[in-house]
Amino acid sequence: MFSHRKVFLLIFLACVASMLIAAYMEHVMGLEPCPLCITQRAFVILVGVIALAAFAFNPRRVGQRVFAALGILACVFGGAFSTRQLWLQSLPEDQVPACGPGLAYMFEAFPFMDALKLLLQGDGNCAKVDWALFGVSIAGWTLMLFVVLAAINLYQMLRKA
Repeated sequence: MFSHRKVFLLIFLACVASMLIAAYMEHVMGLEPCPLCITQRAFVILVGVIALAAFAFNPRRVGQRVFAALGILACVFGGAFSTRQLWLQSLPEDQVPACGPGLAYMFEAFPFMDALKLLLQGDGNCAKVDWALFGVSIAGWTLMLFVVLAAINLYQMLRKA
C-alpha cells in the first residue's frame, strides 16, 4: 500500500502529465485553448500544487486531511468549469454565445474583474470541439481527470493511517 506522501506525489505527477499533454496539444497540434480551457488548466495546476505541498510538508493526519480537502475543493471548482464547457458544447448552434476577443486582448483592454468574468463564463470559442478521443472532447476528459483526482483525494482524506 502506498503511503499518504507517495499518493500525493502521484497526484502531483498526474497533474504535471496532464499539463504536458495540454502543452503538446497547444504547441504541437496547434489547438488554441479557449478561456474555459485556461481556467480548467489553472485548477489542474492548483490541484497539483496542493498535492506537491502535501508531499513536501509530509504533515500528520490532520494536515493530510486538510490538504486532501483542499484538493477536493479545487477539483470541484475545476469540474464545474469543465461541466460548463460541456454544456456550451452541447448547445445547438443558434444558442451558442458569440465568440469573444482573445485572452491577451481581454486583459489589456478590459478592467481586470471584467476580463476575469469573461474568462470564467466562456464564450462561443468554448463551444467548439476541435479534438475528441473516443467521442469525448477535451473538456470531457478534463472532467474525468477532476473526478479521478477528487476520488483519490477523498481516499486520502478518509483512509486510516
